[in-house]
Formats: sequence, C-alpha cells, structure tokens
Amino acid sequence: MLRSEAGDDAERVAAVLKGVRAYQEADRAPPMRPARRIARRGRASLRDHGGSGTPIVFIPSLINGPEILDLDRERSLLRWLKAQGLRPLIVDWGNPLAAERDLDIGGHVERLLVPLLRSLKEPPILAGYCLGGTMAAAAATLLPTRGLAMIASPWRFAGFPPESRLRLTALWDSCREQADTVGLLPMEVMQTAFWRLDPRRTLAKFETIGRRSADAKALRSFAAVEDWASSGPPLTYAAARELMEGFFLRDRPGTGTWIVGGRRVDPGALDCPVLQIVSTNDRIVPAASASEHGARIDLALGHVGMIVGARGRPLLWEPLRAWLSQVQ
Repeated sequence: MLRSEAGDDAERVAAVLKGVRAYQEADRAPPMRPARRIARRGRASLRDHGGSGTPIVFIPSLINGPEILDLDRERSLLRWLKAQGLRPLIVDWGNPLAAERDLDIGGHVERLLVPLLRSLKEPPILAGYCLGGTMAAAAATLLPTRGLAMIASPWRFAGFPPESRLRLTALWDSCREQADTVGLLPMEVMQTAFWRLDPRRTLAKFETIGRRSADAKALRSFAAVEDWASSGPPLTYAAARELMEGFFLRDRPGTGTWIVGGRRVDPGALDCPVLQIVSTNDRIVPAASASEHGARIDLALGHVGMIVGARGRPLLWEPLRAWLSQVQ
C-alpha cells in the first residue's frame, strides 16, 4: 500500500515509516478493567457499568472489540454517561469458535443478543455503534425496546461508493475458500478491507504521528486507538459471508429483505423512538448508508474520532446523553 500510494516519494515513505516505528515503540497505558458481567449467553456477555435508571445497552460491532467505548479514563463514553446519571451497559461478543461457523449476523442477534437483553428486568434502550447499530435494529424488532440509537451504523449498503463495494467483494472472493475451510475470517482480513477503503488516510495518520513522535501523550493516545483498530476477534464464516454477500453485495437491510428471527428488519416500523447519528465525512460508514428513519444528528467527525476524538464530547456524547435522557 505504501508503494502504491507514495511511489518514489522517498521523503513521504520515510515519514510514514517513522510514524510506524513510533507507534510500535510507544508506551501503552494499562487496559481498562472490564465492567461487571451480569449475564452470559454462550461466549457473549452483558456488562454493567453501574448507575441508575433505564438500562442503556451499547452494542458494538462484531468487527474489533468493545473497548473503543471504554478506551481510557479520559475517553470512555460509558463511564461519562454513568457520571451523568444514566445506566450504561455493554455487550461483549467474546471470541467465536470454529464450531460456530454457521452463526451469521442475524444468528448473533437471535441466539446471543436477544437472550442477553431478555435477562434485564425492563425493556432497555439500545445504542449500537457501527455494525452494532444494524444489529440493534434487528434486536429491537424482536423484543420490546424503549428506544434505538444507531451511531455511525450502515443500513443502506448501496450507499457505499461502488468502488468500495467492488474492493470488498474482490477481497472476499480471494479469502472465502480459506475462511470456509477454517470456519472463521481473521480480523487481519477485515483490517485490510478498512485500509482499502481509504489508503491515503491510513498513511496520512502515520505521517502525522511520526511528526509528533516527541509528544508522549499524543503518541500514547494514538497507540491506544490503533491497537484497538488493529485487533479484535475473527468473524464466523457465516457472519463474514452475510456481511460481504448479503449486505455489501445485495444490500438486504436497505432493500428490506433482511429477515431475522422470522421478521423483516425495518427501523421505520419500530414502535419506539429512533435516532440516527451520522457523520458527513465518515470514510468507513458513509453518510449515504445511514437509515432514513428517525431523528437525525449530523456531525463532521471520523468514524472513530466521533467516539474518542477531542470533539467527540460536545458533538456526540452530549447530544446523545440529551436524547437518552428524554427517551428514558
């Protein structure tokens, strides 16, 4: 990728490699301690960050781990919401096994997520991030829900740029046979997919941190986000296939043909308040892919920056808190 984007620009190549080296050698803060587990279904857990009021269950994507919502003491959306008097919980999907190869995205909702939610004593508010918001809409179709917030969540997959869909389809074609054999799709493959969505931005962030490598705090902050983005559990074969073929290729959610638990998933048909939080410059989940249903908050922050960036609190955290407070 570096050769493709930088070519013979020796100065830029050196700048990117300096950033990569700085990232590799950066000091890491100790990881945050996971919140208390209050329910378990198979490998998936429901963790409670405390607080009072209506339970607000955050549902992360199957891609990467849930840590981005509780990254560190300065950038934890969940702990901040608790301090604001709310009761945030989070789903931890755990690590899938090859024996779960046939569990697709809808199966994760039906067999893992919904049983976890049913363990609560009252209908929750669901707040899904990225693919977690897509899955949260399916869960809200299957059980009573007080409200649904979809944060940077893809719904109309035809809204992704055609070239991005073609790249992802080609990537899937190149690794589908191996994933079928193993029963899992490694996270490294999905990371390659993210890089291909915006290779220039990928290199630019390492150039930038290379220039700031003397700033220990900035480097540690960058490393925490990059470690999260570069890690995570694999996808089951069926989940990867449904994502690539059912969603990106056929746009089943956006065309109203995604069926989970025998029901068609449609955010517009829910009998609870729905909120869409959409970034106008999100390169991972473009604004054009968001559902058109419900109230909407538009902001101009990156896909990850809206959660842990310096402007995330005023532009996302605070409006989300206001909406959650009204719904509960």
